[in-house]
Amino acid sequence: MVKAYLRYEPSRAFGVIVSVDANICYDPSGKHLLAPALDNVGLWNLKQGLCSKTFSPSTHSSHSLAVTSIASSPSSSSIASGHADGSIRLWDCEKGTCEATLNGHKSAATALRYNQLGSLLASGSKDCDIILWDVVGEAGVFRLRGHRDQVTDLAFLDAGKKLVSCSKDRFMRVWDLEMQHCMQIVSGHHSEIWSLDIDPKERFLVAGSADSELRFYQIKHDAEEIENSSKWEVLKQFGEIQRQSKDRVATVRFNQSGSLLACQVAGKTVEIYRVLDDAEAARKAKRRAHRKKEKILAKATAEGSENGMVVDPLSNKESQHPTVVVFDVFKFLQILRASKKICSIAFCPNAPTKGGLAALSLSLNNNILETYLVDSSKVSKLHSIELQGHRSDIRSVTLSSDNDLLMSTSHNAVKIWNPSTGACLRTIESGYGLCSSFVPGNRYALVGTKSGTLEIIDVGSGSRTEVVEAHAGSIRSIVPIPDENGSITGRGFITGSADHDVKFWEYQLLQRPDGDSKQLSVTNVRTLKMNDDVLAVSISPNAKYIAVSLLDCTVKVFFMDSLKFFLSLYGHKLPVLCMDISSDGDLIVSGSADKNLKIWGLDFGDCHKSIFAHADSVMDVKFVRNTHYMFSVGKDRLVKYWDADKFELLLTLEGHHAEVWCLAVSNRGDFIITGSHDRSIRRWDRTEEPFFIEEEREKRLEEMFESDLDSLNENRYAPKELIPEEGSVGVPGKKTQETLTATDMIIDALDTAEEEIKRIDQHKEDKRDGKGGEFEPNIMMRGLSPSDYVLHALSNVNTNDLEQTLLSLSFSDALKLMSYLKEWALIPDKVELVCRVTTVLLQTHHNQLTTTTSARPMLTALKDILHGRVKECKDTIGFNLAAMDHLKELMSMKSDAPFQDAKAKLMEIRMQLSKRQDRSESKEKRRKKKQKPSGETRLGA
Repeated sequence: MVKAYLRYEPSRAFGVIVSVDANICYDPSGKHLLAPALDNVGLWNLKQGLCSKTFSPSTHSSHSLAVTSIASSPSSSSIASGHADGSIRLWDCEKGTCEATLNGHKSAATALRYNQLGSLLASGSKDCDIILWDVVGEAGVFRLRGHRDQVTDLAFLDAGKKLVSCSKDRFMRVWDLEMQHCMQIVSGHHSEIWSLDIDPKERFLVAGSADSELRFYQIKHDAEEIENSSKWEVLKQFGEIQRQSKDRVATVRFNQSGSLLACQVAGKTVEIYRVLDDAEAARKAKRRAHRKKEKILAKATAEGSENGMVVDPLSNKESQHPTVVVFDVFKFLQILRASKKICSIAFCPNAPTKGGLAALSLSLNNNILETYLVDSSKVSKLHSIELQGHRSDIRSVTLSSDNDLLMSTSHNAVKIWNPSTGACLRTIESGYGLCSSFVPGNRYALVGTKSGTLEIIDVGSGSRTEVVEAHAGSIRSIVPIPDENGSITGRGFITGSADHDVKFWEYQLLQRPDGDSKQLSVTNVRTLKMNDDVLAVSISPNAKYIAVSLLDCTVKVFFMDSLKFFLSLYGHKLPVLCMDISSDGDLIVSGSADKNLKIWGLDFGDCHKSIFAHADSVMDVKFVRNTHYMFSVGKDRLVKYWDADKFELLLTLEGHHAEVWCLAVSNRGDFIITGSHDRSIRRWDRTEEPFFIEEEREKRLEEMFESDLDSLNENRYAPKELIPEEGSVGVPGKKTQETLTATDMIIDALDTAEEEIKRIDQHKEDKRDGKGGEFEPNIMMRGLSPSDYVLHALSNVNTNDLEQTLLSLSFSDALKLMSYLKEWALIPDKVELVCRVTTVLLQTHHNQLTTTTSARPMLTALKDILHGRVKECKDTIGFNLAAMDHLKELMSMKSDAPFQDAKAKLMEIRMQLSKRQDRSESKEKRRKKKQKPSGETRLGA
């Protein structure tokens, strides 16, 4: 009988506040911050410091789903996340659901930007292409080609009619989205351009690169004329400002009102600039011109007095309207310095409640989110989210005896978690913890550090009660000593260290200094000296043997009671980094840096099997209790499930984005916990779904075959893609496994419908001749007519995949499909679908259709009917829009919205009047100061 196993699947991931690969941004409401967390996106409430929602992709099949960019719509609840495999996911922020997955890019999506209405989304990628997506239709509009390197940032212009892009090829491009061509290429940067942004009023564009200055451009709108600019120029060089830092620019962003500009560099600083409005900039330019005029006059007067000449001050004809330069508009305000390297910044779109100019959020590379209040004089920290994750990679994870608590160690802290919910319960400062263990009773825990100290942690109070100088080298292993029945009691524990010692410890309860209660302490009772560094220690469940792995690639087994030598297990080519003994004490498994797992018999020390387990070092291995099933983790980011009796790989669990350092298995084996270099802790739950080894093996072979086939098709047989023409336009989608499956479904539907039509015609002929009986329709068509059956198959295709699906159809199948279009056009709901299908098929098979005589009547009929149907749809939509505008007016008349607008307008007028009054008073004071010395001179005369 074939043996069935139970499948393990990813349950939850926690411990990551923000990952370094993507940007942060605020949600459409401006109340929450969106932060990338590896393959998820977290929605953080900054005031409460809690993650209120997590957007997780439905598929956990590959770690290539890492989030690389995020954008939020300014006018709707839509959120877009770009991923490392080139896919883009659209999320509904309120529902927390994935609305659509858009496939078009061949590599990671590096830039995303919505237009002001939120109806269009532009995406840039490492494949050098820009794709414009219809957010409402959930489909690609067109692809823009022209950049020679990764697209780094995008911005919409002119109410979404134009798009500006920048790239690592050192050029910016302005695209006309209506004409679908590149209308301007802006050069001048000497290195890669990393970011650009446009102020809300669309006056200026700022671009940052690795150059030592920020470059500013004036934006020319259609009705405007800028001096010394050509007719087709949209961006005109405005000037440069020298930056304070020497690091390259990472991000430049204006705030919501456009009064501040933040320039984040690839370091620990953010430079903040004040953006003056037109009136303030003109006054500043006038003062600058006046100072310049005074200097010229003073210099000319001095020269004239030396030469005996009289200088007429009116001879210097300085313009009454001096030219505004970049320094008149952008004024350096201050520098924000963070404790660690800054990965991304985002301005809060809402005005800060505590005053100040704006709130600026930062993501740091040590897994922290910080928010600062920017004022004209100082920058102060408002919020910091740091307790929900470690600052660096996780080196060990340990479960309590009842599986209710999880302890993880890192370079400077120990954290206690709830493994079911992922909530962080305690954070305790510690040394660099390499190994850990709960003390029986789960009130205390032990941590072995890199410096050789043994730390005793009080779990309840979240404090470190004692630090014992245990070893001279780093402690690599802490193992509790079981009793003869295999249960963990308070007998003590064993530590193994790089100082060649294996030490045996016992627990002690000592009186606290205050005398009120007792606290746990430990004392060393025995020491086993080894000849080399100890890397791992394991004890058999009956406490009969102790196994010690050494740096010399061997595993030594000793008797626990006498510490006499029993066995030496050798065969690994590199040191054994981890090992475990099964619950029955029959097997010991060792994992090594040579990428192999070796399964040994503990009775004679014979090697049962050597398995090439991982593509890199095996970092941890654990048996499931009371079974011979085991889990292993490695530097290849994988978690693997094995049967040690059959020496078979059962499952490969993917999900981590970096090396997996540690592993913990629950007592019942119903879930496992893994900790990784990517700072994430992942829980994998055992399900009730059975699987068989043969099926999993076939599935792995199929996946390997498909991946090899895809790479062969892309790289070897496909013609090398030439460098695209300047500003060329391409098809937005890409061929995927889903599009090929959809094509097969449509072809099957067409063939089934064609056979059914033949059967219907034959039945009619037989009935006419008096031979036919009752017609029996095809059961596969589920009672649908041939036309409806094909339409149903076509409607099931994802809107984003429709174009690529139709491109894969042969000409004969395309002709069959087009024969149904006339009938479908009469259905009001399907007019848009019919138009899309007709357009794609006509563009693809234009030459064949024009030379095929049988297609001409069909095309003529389509031409006659489609125009009328589209006009009817447009009229209906226009009527509905007009009705909605009318309803909006009626609602605004009933509400107090006009009074609110009037109040805001009144406040604005009052502000302007007070500014004018202040200016007139200051002018009056200056005039009086000037008149006073002249009066004194006349008196003296």
